[in-house]
Amino acid sequence: MSETEEQPVHLRTGQMDWDDLLARLQALLRIRTTPIGMKLFATVDEMESVPRIRRPDDIHTTDQIVGMASRLNWTVGITRADLVGDQCGAVIGLHPQDEDWLSGERMQGVWFETLDDSSAHQEAMDCVPFGTYAAMAVSPLSSKRLDPPDICLVYATPAQMILLINGLQWRGYKKLDWGCVGESACADSWGRALSTGEPSLSIPCFAERRYGGVMEDELLMALRPEDLLVAVEGMEFLARNGLRYPIPNYGIQTDARAGLGVSYD
Repeated sequence: MSETEEQPVHLRTGQMDWDDLLARLQALLRIRTTPIGMKLFATVDEMESVPRIRRPDDIHTTDQIVGMASRLNWTVGITRADLVGDQCGAVIGLHPQDEDWLSGERMQGVWFETLDDSSAHQEAMDCVPFGTYAAMAVSPLSSKRLDPPDICLVYATPAQMILLINGLQWRGYKKLDWGCVGESACADSWGRALSTGEPSLSIPCFAERRYGGVMEDELLMALRPEDLLVAVEGMEFLARNGLRYPIPNYGIQTDARAGLGVSYD
């Protein structure tokens, strides 16, 4: 084994070689949407010190801000005042998850039949606790302007995403469990990853597709930089076993033994 293969992951992620990591990720999955980083800041000054950062002139959803980085390759920073509503701010810890927010009143009759349903939805969301952070920024990982970001966001098709998940599980296997809050699915991805540190998969919601430019066939994985490295390394081992993207269709009426033999025999 090489030194990289032998060394525990947590000992080799102190300084990430983003150019190398992103090149390996692209070679493995051929991702069409720019992988980006997201970082929270305790002060606005810290956020505004990020090189070449853009500040919005208009009011946006967080989905739009994320889209500016992943679709336009921009580095963008925001505060609570830049966001259109409390829902966006609460997920990233810029608005309190207070009694009014937890009531879900604004969603009653829109996304949920009753106020009880709306309130249960708010309670189910994974959010960054309020009070620590004043700003957030997103940027393409390739720019290295948020080095290191708190989390990485990777948009991928289901076929690409399952291989990324398989890569995460190559070494130190554990079952990965996720939920779906429905609307406000950003709580399932960046909200959960920021608040728990766990790799977090989501089906992007209506708002992410309408306002954030997310394509119909894309899923979103939010994960720490060190977990992205784990996934890439795992996928490289899988590729050696013939388990790689794109996944060719073997044929539903073909004798499966020869195909399985490539990987298992």
